[in-house]
Amino acid sequence: MTAASEFVERPGSGGESIFSPRYRITTLGILILMTIIAFEALAVATALPTAARSLNGLASYGWAFTGFLVASVVGMVVSGMYSDIHGARRPLLVGLLLFIVGLVIGGAAESMWMLVAARFVQGLATGLQITAMYVVMGEVYSDQVRPRIFAALASAWVIPGLVGPVVAGWITEQLSWRWVFSGLAPFVALGGLLMLPSLRQLRRSTGSSARMDRRRIGYALLTACGVAGVANLGENLHALGAAGALAGVVAMVVGLRRLLPAGTPRFVSGVPAAIAFRGVLAGIFVGMEVIVPLTLSVQLHYSPTMAGTPLILSALSWATASAIQGRLRQPNRAALVALGLALMAVAGVGMALVALRTVPGAFAFAVWPFAGFGAGFAITSSSVVMLECTTDADRGSDSAALQLSDSSVSAISAAFAGALIALAVHGRISYGVGFAVVYLSMAGLGVLVISRASRLRAPAGVGQGGGAELAAGGAQPGGGGGQPVQASVEQGRPGSVSS
Repeated sequence: MTAASEFVERPGSGGESIFSPRYRITTLGILILMTIIAFEALAVATALPTAARSLNGLASYGWAFTGFLVASVVGMVVSGMYSDIHGARRPLLVGLLLFIVGLVIGGAAESMWMLVAARFVQGLATGLQITAMYVVMGEVYSDQVRPRIFAALASAWVIPGLVGPVVAGWITEQLSWRWVFSGLAPFVALGGLLMLPSLRQLRRSTGSSARMDRRRIGYALLTACGVAGVANLGENLHALGAAGALAGVVAMVVGLRRLLPAGTPRFVSGVPAAIAFRGVLAGIFVGMEVIVPLTLSVQLHYSPTMAGTPLILSALSWATASAIQGRLRQPNRAALVALGLALMAVAGVGMALVALRTVPGAFAFAVWPFAGFGAGFAITSSSVVMLECTTDADRGSDSAALQLSDSSVSAISAAFAGALIALAVHGRISYGVGFAVVYLSMAGLGVLVISRASRLRAPAGVGQGGGAELAAGGAQPGGGGGQPVQASVEQGRPGSVSS
């Protein structure tokens, strides 16, 4: 899936390749960066349980993920604002440097809170980079080619998904968990050097006279605190934890109202609908994915390797579906999103049957990949629509809003799953019932919003967000603001607790 040949233009296929001369350097830069992010996410997640035990910090284990998520929200907003005014070059470069710093701090951590601080730095770096990547993809690629770069981004997670956890597990067992952090730093630095040709060609400024809106940074911090309060519910299922989660939801609502485009909660056609669907889709997928290994290990007593195998299968199916949509000519994005929601609902119902032991556990290996197929069709399509409908002036802030929607709804769905797991741990419900409620709730949400898929289109009078300019030649070398800047995610990765 990651081979260039998958995306190289074939005779008669009708369309340009992401590896054609005008896109090649940009494509290589983006894929290098996404592969780095993928390896780091999967390797560090594998090593974190051992690291937490080594540092006597299991009680604070959840903050290693919450800190990452909170910081990434701030990084997304800052990157979006800066990219709209000055271009995406500096957020990408600063994000890459912070990424390395975070790995070094993590490898040298002498306490759990130092490790959490390292994850905070990594989250900030990832937020900066992901939003900037979306800006670059919106500026560089024509409407016809853009679905293919999203397909390539999904495929960039396949090899890391297959070998990352295995390699990280071996290093953790044979050497030390510290080497998973420190050992990655030189490879990230090497990847940064390989990206330098891309970074040098990025435009330094949009020519806008606008200034950074500090109020948006304040709302980003408020949203981040809200995310932290919600994410903490699963670890603190008592009155204080519930109050914190409720306060977190309120903070998120207040912050997101200022950070997301007007009309997002109502799925208004165009950018708002695309951003709303990205959040719902990511939330459904993450809400189910976080309990798939638990369902098989706790409920059915599968080994860790077998319990994690469905996640590998869903990563492969995600990349496959993303590649398929990238090869379609003039696809109906609304239909693809509806199809994706239906497939994810099928996966949810199937996994609920597994959790209740109505069907054999082996059924999970057949049904969970449907969620990957659904995400590959639907999440990719919502991202493509957003970049088609946005404008040059708003591309950065809209890209940040897309990631914010993803992260915020994912945090809520993960907290919901965590709360039900906590109820099962304390014996208030059975594990099977808790898992089934999560799966069926996520599947029901997917079915509920299928009817709104028709809104996933540009409203009348919107000129496809500058995509037409690019297709008409605005992206030619020397073409001013539209020249190819050579440099994601999913959240948009398969299986990402970002996407």
